[in-house]
Amino acid sequence: MTALAADRARYDRATAHLDAPLAIVDLDAFDANADDLVRRAGGKPVRVASKSVRCRALLERVLARDGFQGVMSFTLAESLWLARSGFGDILLAYPSADRAGFAELAADPKLAGAVTVMVDDPAQLDLIDAARAGGREVVRVCLEMDTSLRLLGGRVRVGARRSPLRSPAQLAELARSVARRPGFRLVGVMAYEGHIAGVGDAVAGRRLRSRAIRLMQAAARRELAERRAAVVHAVRAVVPGLEFVNGGGTGSVQHTAAEDAVTEIAAGSGLYVPRLFDNYTSFTGRPAALFALPVVRRPGVGVVTVLGGGYPASGAAGPDRLPVPYLPEGLAYDPQEGPGEVQTPLLGAPADDLLVGDKVWFRHAKAGELCERFDALRLIEGDTVTATVPTYRGEGHTFL
Repeated sequence: MTALAADRARYDRATAHLDAPLAIVDLDAFDANADDLVRRAGGKPVRVASKSVRCRALLERVLARDGFQGVMSFTLAESLWLARSGFGDILLAYPSADRAGFAELAADPKLAGAVTVMVDDPAQLDLIDAARAGGREVVRVCLEMDTSLRLLGGRVRVGARRSPLRSPAQLAELARSVARRPGFRLVGVMAYEGHIAGVGDAVAGRRLRSRAIRLMQAAARRELAERRAAVVHAVRAVVPGLEFVNGGGTGSVQHTAAEDAVTEIAAGSGLYVPRLFDNYTSFTGRPAALFALPVVRRPGVGVVTVLGGGYPASGAAGPDRLPVPYLPEGLAYDPQEGPGEVQTPLLGAPADDLLVGDKVWFRHAKAGELCERFDALRLIEGDTVTATVPTYRGEGHTFL
């Protein structure tokens, strides 16, 4: 029996008493992935990205491990909820226009002490001030810098369109604006290199493309390390007591951790290891989060139909944004239909061995987005479900 066949047998045994659709997290794989992130971080703390987990119980589990410290959140409402739930050191990774949330933050010393908000424009500070509604708590602030690689005099850009702040002078000027402004304290700098951390460099069947990605990423790492160090130096000249410099992501942990200017690493997807993280030369993880759909039809030889399945991931539309049939091995989508909202036909020789009611196991393209489809995660150890824990959705929260 192959390792994948053994995993399928374990998951089927563990969930034999449960009807699909359902989602699981294999805790042995989850913990092994957490250990690998810590190893690659080389002694620098890993801040766990909640967007990639979306389950309080699993956030608590990973933060209880040595090497993890703090949460990187994705909305202000989520940040406040986590702070009220007992999480501390929450870095909101994206600017917000949640006026009601800022009023709560500025009025509550516990929340203000636990949450750091992201800014890259003085207009965001104006919005926060206008939203205070009398709240006088000091708001902790982090500046985000643009990490994109610019080539040919800026005519070619590689990387996400995030912060407008690129140069040391630009970030130092906003740092001075924050420092001069009552009611705010600058505590950190963040730089997320998505074109390095979030782009696989070993795409199956695309050797030339993979080589081009590796060359681009090598150039991007060199340029960013130099510029990030200069930015941090410039900001520290304004705010010597800067608490942290956050960088990286699952695909770049060891490279980012090697930079002296960076004090902590962000990572989250590497805990679940969705399909988009299969194509990396820098690390190999174990798929930990899966979902199962039940066989409900057998339309003919070499085909079965499962219930549901149309769970595409965010990003530019394409086949890489779709979940993939994982277990049993050898199933594929019908190219005329793909994954459907209500039903999904699957083709391949293994279909003939599946009976109505059997489970087909899938991997999502991204990590936390799976939890927007399921209220609960079944936690598996060995071949046993040892706990059932709610996702954010299961606790009544869909923050975006």
